[in-house]
Amino acid sequence: MRYSTPSLVIFFASLALWPWFSSAYGVDLVAKIMIYALLALSLELLVGTTGLVCFGQAAFFGIGAYAAVLLSPADSSPAPLILLLLESVFCAGLFALLVGALSLRTSGVYFIMVTLAFAQMAYFIVHDTPIGGGTDGIFLYVKPALGWIDLDKPMHLYAAIWVSLLAGYLILNQLSLSPFGRALAGIRVNEQRMKASGFSTYPYKLSAFTVSGMIAGWAGYLFAVKDGFVNPELLSWHLSGAVLVMIILGGLGRLGGALIGSFAFAFLQELFQSEAVFAGFAKHWQLSLGISVIVCVAFMPQGLIALPSQFVKRLRGGAGAEPPSPSVEQRL
Repeated sequence: MRYSTPSLVIFFASLALWPWFSSAYGVDLVAKIMIYALLALSLELLVGTTGLVCFGQAAFFGIGAYAAVLLSPADSSPAPLILLLLESVFCAGLFALLVGALSLRTSGVYFIMVTLAFAQMAYFIVHDTPIGGGTDGIFLYVKPALGWIDLDKPMHLYAAIWVSLLAGYLILNQLSLSPFGRALAGIRVNEQRMKASGFSTYPYKLSAFTVSGMIAGWAGYLFAVKDGFVNPELLSWHLSGAVLVMIILGGLGRLGGALIGSFAFAFLQELFQSEAVFAGFAKHWQLSLGISVIVCVAFMPQGLIALPSQFVKRLRGGAGAEPPSPSVEQRL
């Protein structure tokens, strides 16, 4: 079952209407999840589309967040919203270009370890030097604005995050349908065959890596503006691992899976941390979350996004069901 246009319309419409039916806490929670969903979309471009398992995605996210704070004016005048966004995206993209230019000369587990090493280097730069405020982090005292749009207002901020998530999805969806996206899919399936067909795969992978870093920096910018505070934990490998779990939980190879996985992961985390539901066992929420993820992956290897189609198929008894569309592997 493909993640159809009506499903997407319902999904984004529900997010748009959420503030009218929820409390301030609920609005803040969904805003945070949407930021992580945008980060998950950026990683989906690498893992699900190109087949590059990156374990340093948090570095681009954190650099975008730190750039948003460090490049903001120190006085009381707000920074131009669009200009600060472009600067944050540029900083994250530049770092992704440098990391990708070196790490993409490796493959497999070596690529994973090199991206992790670069991410840890960035982490310790902001952790151990005054440039990032050290372990205490730094504050964003004046949030950016553009005309009547003031991100210091919760509804304006929520709308900006919603628009960013929708734009990020549409950009990546259009990219995946383009010849560039099809080339990335071919690289994921069989890079050697792509090279034999005359494709120089390195520029394609480097472009995908840079675009992924820029979108992650976009998410980091939104996070810094939302919380008004950044610290080195934004660049930690724990966040990179969590985002990787999100896209696996939702379903690799589908942008909709990154969206579903982000919300499922966040809501499971909130559920298991609730003392009202689990009482004293809530302090062991990592254990419950880990078991839940293992169960989901074991029984739904295609991710949560494939759950509706599996349910319909079981109702029909496997007869009369719509045949699945050919995968990229089958088409190649």
